[in-house]
Amino acid sequence: MTAETPDRAPGRRPLLRRRGCWFGAGIALLVVASFRELDLQWAAFLSPGALQGMAKFVGEFYPPETSPGFLRKAAAASGETLAMSALGTALAAIGGVLLALPASRAPGRRAWARRPTGWLLNALRAVPELVWAALLLISAGLGPFAGTLALALHTTGVLGRLFAEAIENSPPGPADALRAQGTGGMRVFFYATLPQILPQLASYTLYRWENNIRAAAILGVVGAGGLGQMLAFHMGLFQMGRTATVLIAMVLLVALVDAVSHALRRAMSR
Repeated sequence: MTAETPDRAPGRRPLLRRRGCWFGAGIALLVVASFRELDLQWAAFLSPGALQGMAKFVGEFYPPETSPGFLRKAAAASGETLAMSALGTALAAIGGVLLALPASRAPGRRAWARRPTGWLLNALRAVPELVWAALLLISAGLGPFAGTLALALHTTGVLGRLFAEAIENSPPGPADALRAQGTGGMRVFFYATLPQILPQLASYTLYRWENNIRAAAILGVVGAGGLGQMLAFHMGLFQMGRTATVLIAMVLLVALVDAVSHALRRAMSR
């Protein structure tokens, strides 16, 4: 069998190359078909009248509102948005771990729970955060509570799937050694699997936190609090100077969270 392996590998390369070419051609065909189906009006979009209107609209954002009272409101909304993203991500990390265990194909997991747990994870991440927030506003009411739950539910579906793949791809040696000694259940996970995949789980969680800070910034559009709610309110009243200040606060908050998350991931990889 070992002697046949070198002969098979060169023979598979042309087949894989042909499959890659056909796949690339299919993607290119779909892109061309998408442009035709959407009927994009590039001529109207780039017309002098449209460009002049956009320039006039952008010019209305200057100057931004810089009164101390409004800046304090923007800072409080930024803190609310940050808290929504952090708490929602933390809840999702806990829920993701709990659902990843039955959803994974790792040895020792109950097969009967794998399929329904996978369906649940698919359903959670298939519904966007804005839709979750709109649904939860009925029961939780206006404010950041609905936004936090919306972020937690959607992110649980994403992290649960990523965590399950990390568990499946973890080296089985330490877990098999513990099982051979009679250890089973959650002890194998906590003492053998979790220490190996913990940096990967933390990296996934931090990356989703970066995404959630962006999502939390717009969840307020449906009344979920934070900077998004300020943005929707002032833009609806055509108060463009205040809208510009809220947008600047969003950009600064996202940049801050991205920098902190990137620094934490680099520290964990050393």
